[in-house]
Amino acid sequence: MMNKATELLGHIQPGNPQASEELLALIYEELRKLAAYKMAHEAPGQTLQPTALVHEAWLRLMQTRDAKFENRAHFFSAAAEAMRRILIERARRKNRQRHGAGSKRVDFEEVDLVAPAPDEEMLALHEALDKLSLRFPRQGELVKLRYFAGLTNEEAAEILGISVATAKNDWTFARTWLFQEIKASSSS
Repeated sequence: MMNKATELLGHIQPGNPQASEELLALIYEELRKLAAYKMAHEAPGQTLQPTALVHEAWLRLMQTRDAKFENRAHFFSAAAEAMRRILIERARRKNRQRHGAGSKRVDFEEVDLVAPAPDEEMLALHEALDKLSLRFPRQGELVKLRYFAGLTNEEAAEILGISVATAKNDWTFARTWLFQEIKASSSS
């Protein structure tokens, strides 16, 4: 299946619409599983569904006429980045004042207050991940594949062309680096 996907990625470069349709059919379930994994870690009550996330990411990937993907790793990296940007844009939009940023939601049945912390955390992660990617590109790509695409260390290692041990070490380093960066930026 992945050999066929790689072949289709090569045919997308000249702008063959049939190749992009075949590619979507071939990898749709894998993309949907990745989106479902990511959405499972979002705050409850999200209106965005995994299917919509996949479709939006796909449209963004195919939007440019010269969409070129060197290989499977490049494609899934681009897909993870597209999903990340969609989620960041949603978090920013929800965090705007006119969308109730800073407001607390009252659950009348349980009388609990729920703060919009997940969106703030997403924005803090986004900013820290941009800094990480500038200083440590491979670790930044690994975080995108692990966190935003929901891949395992083994899957991400295969896509990035590194060993599983290197992926595990990079994952540990990146998480620690991001935690420290977010902590430092929130205390300032």
